[in-house]
Amino acid sequence: MTNTPLQRALRKAPDRAITGQARPEQEFFCFRVGELRLAVPSENVLEVIRTGLLTPLPRTPSFLLGVTGHRGEVLPVMDLLRFLGKGEARVGARTRLFIGTSGNYRVGVVADAVLGLRRIPVADILPPPLGGDAAVEHLLGVHGGATPQDAIALINFTKLLQSARQRAVVR
Repeated sequence: MTNTPLQRALRKAPDRAITGQARPEQEFFCFRVGELRLAVPSENVLEVIRTGLLTPLPRTPSFLLGVTGHRGEVLPVMDLLRFLGKGEARVGARTRLFIGTSGNYRVGVVADAVLGLRRIPVADILPPPLGGDAAVEHLLGVHGGATPQDAIALINFTKLLQSARQRAVVR
């Protein structure tokens, strides 16, 4: 048995499974809407599409902009700025929708810009701020950047979608 440089290097290299467990990461889909930089867990995002024709619905909450057709489904379209009480999204030619999902529910969510996927070490996720507004209840935490403008609010999309459904359904 020969002892080649490659074999020696492989013996010295750390085991990938061990290094992966040492600092677990979570993947987030990052986007911008208005001045907010937000992210949802990537497993809650099916795809990103261009904003198509929106059909408004009467007597729905203001955060529901209407419905749109996508791959044979009729999807509600949600304005996160209105839902979180942070303003109002402007839908234009460059606006995108990401198709978000949780369980059997799907919704189109307005995004001004897609920032991409980001792997964030779980240890680097800061808890949601205390004493904040109602939007804080829908946060998993915050990932700080080099500057405060680079910080990204990490949304608990499942909880957000449940809250939106409760607000939208008249009992």
